[in-house]
Amino acid sequence: MELNEPSLLKDHAYINGKWCEAKSKDRFNVTNPYSHEVIAKVADLNADDARDAVLSAKNAFQSWRSSLAQDKSTYLMQWHDLIQQHKDDLAYILTSEQGKPLSQAASEIDYGAQFVKWFAQEAMRVDGDVLPSHKNNTKLTVQKEPIGVCALITPWNFPSAMILRKASAALAAGCTVVIKPAQDTPLSALALAFLADKAGIPNGVINIVPSYDPQAVGDVLCTHPDIHKISFTGSTDTGRLLMKKASSTVKKMSLELGGNAPFIVFD
Repeated sequence: MELNEPSLLKDHAYINGKWCEAKSKDRFNVTNPYSHEVIAKVADLNADDARDAVLSAKNAFQSWRSSLAQDKSTYLMQWHDLIQQHKDDLAYILTSEQGKPLSQAASEIDYGAQFVKWFAQEAMRVDGDVLPSHKNNTKLTVQKEPIGVCALITPWNFPSAMILRKASAALAAGCTVVIKPAQDTPLSALALAFLADKAGIPNGVINIVPSYDPQAVGDVLCTHPDIHKISFTGSTDTGRLLMKKASSTVKKMSLELGGNAPFIVFD
């Protein structure tokens, strides 16, 4: 794969600001769906690796939540600018592993980057409120606080936009994240993590856990007591399963389910 910035093509996991192998040293193939060519062999993380990623996000949470809103906004805008700067390479990586036309891949990068820009601005406006009181000598105030470590599980069909939409919202609110990309399309996630690191986002705030077996990592994310919210985009059946597993620790859930994508193949 010939890129203007070859460093964007990563085949290691990203945990606590470091590029790392799976503890098992296992890897899985990422293939071009058009040519069936193997374009990368990516670290295949298991449950132990996933727990390391959760610990990394937990350790980073207190400092990230207490950082100034202006600092969060600056980091996100720097990430946005780098995404736009490397749009051509990101689109090429996306097309190579996912298969959509290059023009659509480029549009997805633009689309995803706009989420980062939006939430960079919203980071400055996480406002509270003052409510009418039932007593003359009492003031009722609402203060918004980040929920904690968030697990983000994303689909193969929009491998960049879904990550950027979920992660930028969480980061703007003061949360840290563990991202499980689809096993078909981990390269886009890892490229975005490289740019987040380049943007100066602190170690542990973003963690990427690629895995060929989604259940191995998914079970950890659903049941780990230090994960406080799960965001998932995918099938209704999988969402139902995640909700069932997450009920043991009563996690907050944001589920985008039930999409269908019929298509017609012309001559």
